[in-house]
Amino acid sequence: MEIILKEDIIGLGYKNDIVNVKSGYGRNYLIPQGKGVIASPMAKKILAENLKQQAHKLAAQKAAAEERGKALEGVALNISAKVSATGQLYGSVNTATVAEELKKLGHDVDRKIITMRDIKKVGDFVALVHFHKEVTVEIPVTVVAENAPVAVPVVEEAPVAEAPVEEAPVAEEENTLEA
Repeated sequence: MEIILKEDIIGLGYKNDIVNVKSGYGRNYLIPQGKGVIASPMAKKILAENLKQQAHKLAAQKAAAEERGKALEGVALNISAKVSATGQLYGSVNTATVAEELKKLGHDVDRKIITMRDIKKVGDFVALVHFHKEVTVEIPVTVVAENAPVAVPVVEEAPVAEAPVEEAPVAEEENTLEA
């Protein structure tokens, strides 16, 4: 089933794209939610005419997206999280966490346009921010341990001088044979 998208849907397409979806997804989710319309021949003609008229507006949106993208270039995030002794995070670092960290740096980015896998270990990762269908910015994310795992110090025991063990005197038994 061909659908014309009315808004950006990460993983499917961008506004005004014509995409093929399963009919149940289109009829039961996209169309009732107002996120798409059926791509009939008439709807395609209307879309083409609208795109001609909005060409300069779309160019301005792309320019604004590129500007926001340039503002994020060179930004790297260091996120500290609580870690177990094995290096696993308690919880995870996700798109909401990345959006909060960007907001602290003065960049207002919606978490819905950020894609990444949930991070469950300490290390270096990459988050993608999709400002426009042609403008995507990669942000390096470094997850560090907030509470460095405490190493148990190995205590070497000094050899202890052993005192000689005194043996108790043993009384000699008489060997008597009774015949």
